[in-house]
Amino acid sequence: MENDVAIELEAMLEKAQPLFTTKSCCIYKVPHQIRQSSEDAYTPVLVSIGPLHHGNSRLVTMEGHEQFYCQHFIQRSEASLTDLVNCVQQLEPQIRACYSEKIDLTVDELVKVIFIDCCFVIELFLGGQWVINDVIPSKSWMITRVMQDLILLENQVRFFVFEKIYNLAFASRLNGGEFRSFMWVAVGRFSNHNKQGVLPPAGGSIAHFTDLLRYLYLPPSHRIPSKNPVPLVIGHSASELVEAGVKFTVNKPWHGIGILDLEFEHGILKIPHIVVHDSTEVLLRNIMTLELCHYPNDHYIADYVSFLTRLVNRDKDADVLIKAGIIRSTISGNDTSVAKLFKDVDKNFTMSNINANYLKICDDLKTYYKHPCHTKMATLRRDYFTTPCKTAASIAGIVLLLLTFVQTICSILQV
Repeated sequence: MENDVAIELEAMLEKAQPLFTTKSCCIYKVPHQIRQSSEDAYTPVLVSIGPLHHGNSRLVTMEGHEQFYCQHFIQRSEASLTDLVNCVQQLEPQIRACYSEKIDLTVDELVKVIFIDCCFVIELFLGGQWVINDVIPSKSWMITRVMQDLILLENQVRFFVFEKIYNLAFASRLNGGEFRSFMWVAVGRFSNHNKQGVLPPAGGSIAHFTDLLRYLYLPPSHRIPSKNPVPLVIGHSASELVEAGVKFTVNKPWHGIGILDLEFEHGILKIPHIVVHDSTEVLLRNIMTLELCHYPNDHYIADYVSFLTRLVNRDKDADVLIKAGIIRSTISGNDTSVAKLFKDVDKNFTMSNINANYLKICDDLKTYYKHPCHTKMATLRRDYFTTPCKTAASIAGIVLLLLTFVQTICSILQV
């Protein structure tokens, strides 16, 4: 006689699926523990792209704008609406497989969402001047907000979908050289993040816009992080290192040097210049979450943030890097917000492997600080030169001691 519970379990287990059902999965829901620390950093404010935030009542207003853009895109397209929709329909199984969450939309519903969203983004990227009486290009705050929504990990469509639609719509113009590839167009749209002048990658290696931004920040030569599960520990913050004689300076970019490249030699810690602004937290959080979910052994941005978090513990540590020209802060409010920003972003991110170069820098900084001469210098600065009053008193004491010594010598010589 069969057990009823066993029968129910068997039926249940037959429907079971792994968390990420295919290797194509690259668009993830942000883990709850990370999301709860800053809900707004992962949630679109103006526009929904893809199915994960589709239907959000806060974003309904923009749906009319998206459809308006889509209409003008179809009018300019060399391909018919039927051909364009057929293209998306053929890609639907691949599109659905890209998401970590089950998409509660029918095939037709998902095709409509993806088609309108992709047409909107392509038309927006091509300039917006094509769209008569459009409000987005005329409102700088709106285009800034839309572009920020496009970097959110949950607000993505696979890059190959954009390329398929774009290539079909503008086939002759692409062949004739009038239009560049969609990858070139996208890199141009995110040019403010491309400080290294990185050329667009080839071969479909970019998953989506969040992945593209990560690519723009990666070192030119992608070094493999250390495979040892060693914690990243500097031991001393920037202000403490300064007391021990460490100098901070800007590591000026040149060929082969990216913004993540740090160097420490001869007591000088070189860090490339960075600008911290109001949207920096959103950018870092989403790229780091992508690394956590998709690049567990290749997390360059997370390592970089982890290093800066340990270097900049307090407001006065941030001041050290600001005065050295390493950090320029345009955050609304005081520059001291920088220290809190890095702490908040790094919270709840735990990586098993750390960039070998950063580990070596940490070890070298600890060795430098522990050197007897540097330790004594740090003690002197901490105990006698921390404030203007202490500094003045210490100098006065040294001068008095020297005068007393000279007077004593003179007295001896006169005898």
